[in-house]
Amino acid sequence: MSGTAGAADVVAVAGAVRPYLGPATGIAIDVAIFLGVLAAVYVIHKAVIAPLVGRLFDRQGLDEHARRPLQKILTFLVLFAGVTVAFGAAGYQGFLRSLATIAAAATLAIGFALQDVIKNFVAGVFIYTDRPFRIGDWIEWNDNSGIVEDISFRVTRVRTFDNELLTVPNHALTSDVVKNPVAKGTLRLKFVFGIDYEDDVEAATDIIVEEAEKSDAIMDDPGPSVRLTELADSYVGLQSRIWIDDPSRADFVKARADYVKAVKERFDEEGISIPFPQRTVSGRNEWTDPSSFGGAD
Repeated sequence: MSGTAGAADVVAVAGAVRPYLGPATGIAIDVAIFLGVLAAVYVIHKAVIAPLVGRLFDRQGLDEHARRPLQKILTFLVLFAGVTVAFGAAGYQGFLRSLATIAAAATLAIGFALQDVIKNFVAGVFIYTDRPFRIGDWIEWNDNSGIVEDISFRVTRVRTFDNELLTVPNHALTSDVVKNPVAKGTLRLKFVFGIDYEDDVEAATDIIVEEAEKSDAIMDDPGPSVRLTELADSYVGLQSRIWIDDPSRADFVKARADYVKAVKERFDEEGISIPFPQRTVSGRNEWTDPSSFGGAD
C-alpha cells in the first residue's frame, strides 16, 4: 500500500514539474530521489549511528588516536551504503549490477597489487584493537628502540633516542616480538656488581641495598634485593634488583646511572674492589731472554 502511495506521489510530482522541465523531467526526478536518499542516510549516520558507535568506543576504552581512523572507516562504509541504496531508489539497478561487476574485478586486481599495503592495514587494525603500545610509549623490537610518535593503519612512526624518525610498517610490529617496558606502572631493573673473591660478600650486599634505599627514584615496595648469581673467572657477581615507578626511558637510564655511581663510590670508601679480567700466561718451555734471539754482536 505504501509502495503504491509512493509511486503515486512520484507521478504527481512528475506531472507538476513536466511543464517546466519537459523531456528532462524523468532525469531530474531520479537525481532528486538519489540526492534525497543520500542526504537522509547521512543525517541518520550523524544523528543515530555515530553517537551509538561513540558510546561503544567509550565502553571499550579506545584512545583518541584509535577513534579517528575507525570513525573515518565507519563514515566511508555508511556513505558507500547510502550511495548504493540511493542508486536503487532512483531506479538504476542495472547500473548498480554493472558497477558491482566492475568493482569486484577492480578489487581483485588491486588486492594482488597491494598485498603489502593490505597486510599492513590489517596489522594496523590489530594494533588498534589489541593495544600492545600507545603513542608516547617506549618500545623495543629486533635491534631498534624508541618512542612511539604516531600510529596509522599502514605505518607506525617511532622516534629513536638518537632523534631519528623510523617509519615502521605495521606488519613488522605484529609479526615479531615487541617489548613495551612501560606498559605497566612499574619497571624492574637488574644490574650485576662484580667484587673480588677476597671481599666480604655480606658487606657488599648491605652497601648495594642501602644505596638503593637512599635513592628517591627507587621504590620501597617492592624493595631492592641482591642475589649472588655468578662465580666468574675474576669476580663474584652480585645481581641487584630494583624497581622504579611510572617509568620512561629517561627515568630508567638516569635512575640506574645514579644508583650504580653511588654504589661504586661506597665500594671505594669501604675498600671493596671491582676487579678487571686477569689472564695468566704459561708455557712448557723455559723462559729465554729475548736478547739471545737475534744473535747480536
